[in-house]
Amino acid sequence: MAKSSLNFEEVQSLCAEPDPSTKDFIRHHTNLLIKDPKKTLDFYSRILGMRLLYELDLPAMSMSTFYMGFAKAEDIPKDNAKRREWVSTQSGCLELVYKYGTDTDESFKGYHNGQSDPRGFGHIGIMVPSVDDACKRFEELGVEFGKKRNQGKATGYAFIKDPDGYWIEISSFKK
Repeated sequence: MAKSSLNFEEVQSLCAEPDPSTKDFIRHHTNLLIKDPKKTLDFYSRILGMRLLYELDLPAMSMSTFYMGFAKAEDIPKDNAKRREWVSTQSGCLELVYKYGTDTDESFKGYHNGQSDPRGFGHIGIMVPSVDDACKRFEELGVEFGKKRNQGKATGYAFIKDPDGYWIEISSFKK
């Protein structure tokens, strides 16, 4: 595998200082297309501990979107209008998009997860206090792994798969 031909100084020179007009920008969400909201919402809430932050049904577009994230329950507004405004200010959300009928269409094989050719999307990353503890729990819950913590050359993290086959890196912020 070829190493990047860029050295640290070149990489730094390619990264411009942010324009002052972008000071209030946030990375709001990553969008994933999902086949079956029942399986996927269960996975992201029960397995990964995310909460439903906001749901938007769009019948004219034959789809629903579910914003998931790691917010505290008490921080999520109960009023739907306030909730919609609040979720627009949250950083790091997942927008799970269900296109009507994909869960019942027997000919629908699912979405490309980026892990096979042609490569594209890689994965999302979740930081946990202990990779070992999290992986033990995932194993007990029957979660499918893409890579266990001690497999391969890089052993400090693992990859699990969500119901649509998207890979989720599990890393620890504690060394």
